[in-house]
Formats: sequence, structure tokens, C-alpha cells
Amino acid sequence: MGASFKDLIVWQRAVELSVVTYKLTAAFPSSERFGLTNQLRRASVSVASNIAEGYGRATKSEYVQFLGHVRGSSSEVETQLISAKKVGFGKKPDLEAAQHLCADVSRLVGGLMKSLRR
Repeated sequence: MGASFKDLIVWQRAVELSVVTYKLTAAFPSSERFGLTNQLRRASVSVASNIAEGYGRATKSEYVQFLGHVRGSSSEVETQLISAKKVGFGKKPDLEAAQHLCADVSRLVGGLMKSLRR
């Protein structure tokens, strides 16, 4: 592992996901400010935050546990992006970028969990 959680590609992609999500949801209707906008933003920030928090924990098993939370939040983001797309919120390229990053983060977290369990 690197010297910091900031060295992890998965954390870097997760931060990108939260930035893309904030930009995407800025175009959502104002009536969604406390609905899907808030949910997506909170869940996307949670992804990167849990990677960082898990990295800072004392044991490998705690780290893996936090990465499990990351997988849950990533699935939550994925579901909310699907919902946003189905109701016509956001621009298609922005939605696709967020969905791609979400899938990338999920894949990278799975690999990190697998390597930590060895």
C-alpha cells in the first residue's frame, strides 16, 4: 500500500465520482434538492470517505469492513443514477460518466477487498 489513502486509484476515482455527481445533480430540478439530489450527493461522498476511513483503521479486517460499506454506497449511487436516468434528470453524457465511474469504483473496491483478504 501507499503512504496515504490518497495514493489509492480507487480513492481517486471515488473522488472523481463525487465531483461528477455534484455537477450532474446541479442540473436536477430544484424540487429534487431534498430528494434524489441530496441522496446522490451523500452516497457518492460516502464512497470516498469510507475508503479513507477504512484505510486509517487499525486492522485489516476493519479496513475490509469499511470497504464493504463502500460497495453498499456504490450500489446505492448506481441505483439512484438509474432512477435519475429513467425520470429524465441530468444530461445523458454526465449520467454516463457517473455510471462509468461508479462501475469502475465498484470493480476496484472488489479487487482491493480480495487482495486484503489474502
